[in-house]
Order: sequence, then structure tokens, then C-alpha cells
Amino acid sequence: MITYPIRINHYLAEKQVTTRRNADVLIDEGKIFINGKRAKIGQMVQEKDKVSWDKAVKQNYSYIAYYKPLGLVTVAPQPGERVIDLSKFPKGVSPVGRLDKDSEGLIILSDDGRITDALLNPKKKHEKEYRVVVNRKITNSLLRGLKEGMRIGAGDFTRPAKTRKVDEETFDIILTEGKNRQIRRMCKALGFEVKSLLRFRIMDIKLGNMKPGDQKKLEGKQLTGFLESLGIPTA
Repeated sequence: MITYPIRINHYLAEKQVTTRRNADVLIDEGKIFINGKRAKIGQMVQEKDKVSWDKAVKQNYSYIAYYKPLGLVTVAPQPGERVIDLSKFPKGVSPVGRLDKDSEGLIILSDDGRITDALLNPKKKHEKEYRVVVNRKITNSLLRGLKEGMRIGAGDFTRPAKTRKVDEETFDIILTEGKNRQIRRMCKALGFEVKSLLRFRIMDIKLGNMKPGDQKKLEGKQLTGFLESLGIPTA
């Protein structure tokens, strides 16, 4: 809910029109209007005001589903670590969120800054699904601990998670949060070691038959559904 008065760039970000930073650029270019007059950077919007924008404001963002291979780092690489080669993607895109070096699977890349908080904020409870192989036979206590949630650090507790046993050493798990190395820490707290970890779904976006290194442009109904689920206007 918007609290008025509010700065025009903040207003446009709250309305998911654009990011705050880009809003200032659009205002400076004369593409944003308040009550039919060109807005000024830093101008305040009152609840009764009518805010509009030039049609050119609608940007052609890129949204890419990418199968990150093992061994690649998505953010904050250390010396000697390999990172995703962004030259193979549309200009300006970057990973939305992270997937650690020892894990593989689906990650979204985009140049649309609006989707970052919309997708990653744990309050949104968007689902991400993983296939996990552990180092010994799965026990009922492991599945119960994952389902009920647990403590994985000082004052750090996980939410309950949906799980499904696939075979003696493999299970699928659905998370609605993204704590650092969460699944590995959960398994370790219950006496298990993760041998392999694959993320195969983010909300309604799935790996399908993609192979490591493959990328797929999100478009059409799939993209519209994805953005609408994030609360981002598509028109």
C-alpha cells in the first residue's frame, strides 16, 4: 500500500512501472507526467494526483531461463572461480538470485530490475523446487525435519517445506525462501551430506529438457504468467 505523499520515482517503482533509478532518467527525459504536466525529479505525488507516462516508457526487457552448470559462480566470485559468461546473453542481463558453485540448474537472468525483489523477497513465498541426492539412505527423521522446518543457525529457522522421496538417497523439496546454502545446511543439521543438488523449477518456469549451459528466452503466455504472478504489470 502506497503512503502519500510519495516521491515520484518511489511511486513509479511501487507501481512496478520501472525502477527508482530508471524513473529519474525517464523524468529527466520528460516522459513522466503529473496531472498532465512534466514531472520533476524529487517531486512529491499526492493521492489525488494523476500520474501518467509516455508510451515509450514501456521497455523491451529480456528474461532468460538458464541451466547453470556445476562449477560456475553466479555472484561474488573468489579469485580463480569461474563465473557465468554474460557475453552469451542479451546485453545488460544479470542473474536474479544465486545458485552456489556446487549446485546446478535453473536460474533467471534479466535486465528488469523490478523482478529482483518481487522474486527473491521471502515474504512473497514463491516456490523453488530442487532434486537432492544425499550420501546415505533417507530416513523418516530427515523427511520430517525438512517438512516441519528447523534451526540451522543461531536464531535462524527454516520454514516448513514440501518434500517427496524419489528413491533411497534422492528427494525433491520445495522451498519458499532462499537462505544461503539452505538445503545443504538443513541436511547437515540432520546428519546428512548433499552429494548433488539440482534446481529444476522456479514458480512455473521449469528446466524441462534443457541441458547444462542451455538458455531459453521467456516469452508469450509463459512470460505473461510469470510477470503477473510477481505482481508486475504486462501492459
